[in-house]
Amino acid sequence: MRTFPIALAAALALPSVANAQETAGKVTPLFAEDAVLEVTITGPIKQIVRKAKRSTDAYPAILATAGETLPIELSARGLSRRQKSCRFPPLRVKFPETKADGSLFRKQGSIKLVTHCLTRSSAEQLVLREYAAYRLFNVATPKSHMVRLAQITYVDEGEVVDRKLGFFIEDTDDTARRLGMEEVDVDRISPRSLDRQDAARYALFQYMIGNTDWAMIVGPKPGDCCHNSKLLQAKEPGSTGMTPVPYDFDSSGIVDAPYAEVNETLGIRDVKQRKYRGFCQFNDLMPSLAARFRAQRTDFESAIAAIPRLDAENRAQVRDYLASFFADIADDAALQKNLLDDCR
Repeated sequence: MRTFPIALAAALALPSVANAQETAGKVTPLFAEDAVLEVTITGPIKQIVRKAKRSTDAYPAILATAGETLPIELSARGLSRRQKSCRFPPLRVKFPETKADGSLFRKQGSIKLVTHCLTRSSAEQLVLREYAAYRLFNVATPKSHMVRLAQITYVDEGEVVDRKLGFFIEDTDDTARRLGMEEVDVDRISPRSLDRQDAARYALFQYMIGNTDWAMIVGPKPGDCCHNSKLLQAKEPGSTGMTPVPYDFDSSGIVDAPYAEVNETLGIRDVKQRKYRGFCQFNDLMPSLAARFRAQRTDFESAIAAIPRLDAENRAQVRDYLASFFADIADDAALQKNLLDDCR
């Protein structure tokens, strides 16, 4: 991880599809396939859940999948979900031992696991809708976190505590390595430090999924840029423009989680109400980016259609929400009225 001064110029080109394909060989084994994993996690699940609101202490546990059994350290993670929203917290899985070459978790050190959060039967559908948001950004750009669905059985002292869908998120260092980049550690930055294309695409995507719970130039606390985003930088000497990579989409309209809180300072009344939060200095790029998104509409819709186990009602809701986005960017006039006039 490199540390950079605040003032940096922005000028990185968008990688081509060919470049994205060339990096495919660098994907870690866990994210090399899309099939839903069958995973069993055995450990002090009840204790972790009970203490989650006040503790992220790690506990020894066992992860079993795909014919292998691995020692892990399991802990609650996150902020708002862990402390405010979830009956079952999001988890972090750490692998303290080196894995064999044939292991599905080879090269994994510490990895985030998105869990079902709520215990109701519909909780899995929310997981799938957030998973869908990640897959949509995968369509938009290879500069995105890969994800892997898993059917997880949680066992504590021989008792099955729960069995729910979740998904693993590619670690940011692995995302950077896959792209020939590296993560940047900064306090906060100027919009001028961002790669213009990547920042504009980021803002358009966040509008597409109806997410306002993010920032790409500042974090929630000093030294931690940025809020629900990571910054990547090309490794070449003299490279400048930083790429914001978003994560954590449970507060978005496309997920529509019952616990999601509206940011009233933005003048919206419902998490499904979209609000454009892109920077005005990137407006000149938006017509061409919107045209590209329109050209990719079939790919976006195919990504939704391919989400396994998303039921018909939720699939239709996600598809309809996506359709309303394309109505908002139907042409340059609609783009200007619905998005760019609200730029910052």
